[in-house]
This record gives sequence, C-alpha cells and structure tokens, in this order.
Amino acid sequence: MLIEVFKSKIHRVRVTASDLNYIGSITIDEDLIEAAGLVVGERVYIVNVNNGERFDTYVIKGKRKSGEVCLNGPAARKVQKDDIIIIIAYAQMTPEEAKVFQPKIVFPDEKTNLLT
Repeated sequence: MLIEVFKSKIHRVRVTASDLNYIGSITIDEDLIEAAGLVVGERVYIVNVNNGERFDTYVIKGKRKSGEVCLNGPAARKVQKDDIIIIIAYAQMTPEEAKVFQPKIVFPDEKTNLLT
C-alpha cells in the first residue's frame, strides 16, 4: 500500500505575476525549485494566504535568481500580484518509507522570493 505524504514546501512566497493567457502552470525561480527538491512538470498544490484559495498545477522552470513566481492560465484567476502563497508537493510512499522520510521546507525572503 502507498500513502500520500508531505514531500516539500516553499513557504510564503510573493506572487510576482499572473498570466491568464499562458497555457497553464506555475513558473518558479530555478533556485527555489532545486532547494525544495521539486521537478519540472511535478504536480504542486498552491495555498493562497491572502484569499484562502487552494488549487493544484504543475511546475515550470523560471529564471534562476529572479525571484519569479508566476501563476499561469486559469490559475491566474485565483491569485493577484503580491499575494503570498505556499507551494506544497506530496509523494507516494509506503508507510515504512514515510516513517523515516524528511521533507524539504524552504523559507525564501518574502519580499524578494530569494534564498538567503
């Protein structure tokens, strides 16, 4: 049996843009993707601290050291520029694996979205 377990989180980043006419997804600074152990194309859950919206999408690589966090496509309707969001990823694993697994949590600078 597999269970779904919290894998990683980028905690409290600022939305830098939203692009309704893009195909879809969330564009994230490559440094943040790597620090959180995310994979381009991976499904992530977005929690908007400002309005309580919760939705899922997938990761697209943004420019390294840009601080970019852009919601694209229909997800752009659920955020506004400068909203604070949390990006969460889960993984499937056995209960035995889950007992020893250590998630990655990233706390970027909330104003710049850069790692300090």
